[in-house]
Amino acid sequence: MTHGPRHHPREDEKQRQTHELNPARDLDFRRSGRSRHENDGIAAFFTDGNLALASLDVWLEPPPPRLKEADSFDTVRGDMPSSRPNRRRRVERREVRDARRARRFALLALLAIVLVIALLLTAFGGSSRTFEPLAFADAAASAQTKPFPQVVALHGAVRLQMPVAQRQSTAIGYHAATDGAIALTPVGHQGNEGVIQKVLHRFFGGGGGHPVWYQLDGGSTSALDVGAAPGTSVYAPVDGTVVGITPYVVAGHRFGSRIDIQPQSAPSLVVSLTQIRADPSLQVGTNVVSAASRIGVVVDLARIERQALARYTNDSGNHVSVELRPAATLVLN
Repeated sequence: MTHGPRHHPREDEKQRQTHELNPARDLDFRRSGRSRHENDGIAAFFTDGNLALASLDVWLEPPPPRLKEADSFDTVRGDMPSSRPNRRRRVERREVRDARRARRFALLALLAIVLVIALLLTAFGGSSRTFEPLAFADAAASAQTKPFPQVVALHGAVRLQMPVAQRQSTAIGYHAATDGAIALTPVGHQGNEGVIQKVLHRFFGGGGGHPVWYQLDGGSTSALDVGAAPGTSVYAPVDGTVVGITPYVVAGHRFGSRIDIQPQSAPSLVVSLTQIRADPSLQVGTNVVSAASRIGVVVDLARIERQALARYTNDSGNHVSVELRPAATLVLN
């Protein structure tokens, strides 16, 4: 401070001037409730003039903003159910429906492929079965045993039993006869059935059971061939009476006999067995019992003809053939 004309430090220590705001020695200013300058001119100027507004703008901070209170309709009551579980359930249902649709489409596509393959296989022929070669001479030379009762074919009241011991039989086949034989109904299931038949039987059932038989041609099932090695014993397929024993001739050569049996269950019919050598004790009028009466043995025809049953056996396909005819045919012959 410089010494001016109005500068009187000693007097000012005791009595302040009106132009002074806050003397340096006024130690009680902050402890007092009101400012000592409120009656001064300068203080009034700051309070009532433009500087008062400026001071308020500079020194007074605006109050902090208050958050807007949410309206009553902006909130959800605590007891109201949420829509998220419903949306989740709808999504899950949609996924389940899509998965079910995909499975159905895959199944239909698989069935279509199977049907196409079946049609192709049917168009280009059936399948045959291959076997490993076995020594059937030992089986023929072994002790002969009787077959246990087993029906292999049907027609009305006639029940044709297995004519060869089961463990000595190589295969069972059916083909069409050429001289008016009656079609038989096979028992068991077809071993060489087509793919379509297999699919139908798999999905809808049927086609099962024993024994397994094979269709040897595209004709009917009027001739039953039961495979066995040459020399295997043959037994009567029905209960009845022997009404005929005649030579069986192939290509001008005799190969065994033809034995005709009149079944007790159907006297108007005749069961004929061929490719068999008749037992010496067998005579016309002899009564026979199915699966118990021995009537002959299997002969060997492999040296003069190729036998269809050989496709499903591991030998040359020798067999005994059984056919069913009306009795009038036997009389005419």
